[in-house]
Amino acid sequence: MKILIVEPKKPPYSKDISGTLEELQAVVGGHIQAIYPFDDPVALVCNEEGKLIGLPQNRLLCDKSGRAYDIVCGTFFLAGLGVEDFVSLTDDQIEQYSGYFGI
Repeated sequence: MKILIVEPKKPPYSKDISGTLEELQAVVGGHIQAIYPFDDPVALVCNEEGKLIGLPQNRLLCDKSGRAYDIVCGTFFLAGLGVEDFVSLTDDQIEQYSGYFGI
């Protein structure tokens, strides 16, 4: 499964992973939480305790008018949404969200 990883203060990069729960948790450094801030079938997956345990601030989430409404702390990744689980991002989605979360 191809995902887009976004680490604090680094450009996003794509990576192929198997998609096991353990591997997903290893990417974010703990228990995963999926949020859905986009209209596309894409999940932003982060450490569910990132803010509580003081992980470094990473990227702002902005509404359609460009106003920030939240910040993601710690490393997160984007994955596509299948019927029942995460799936690979398309090449177009990798390009789109690399630009969105680029430095």
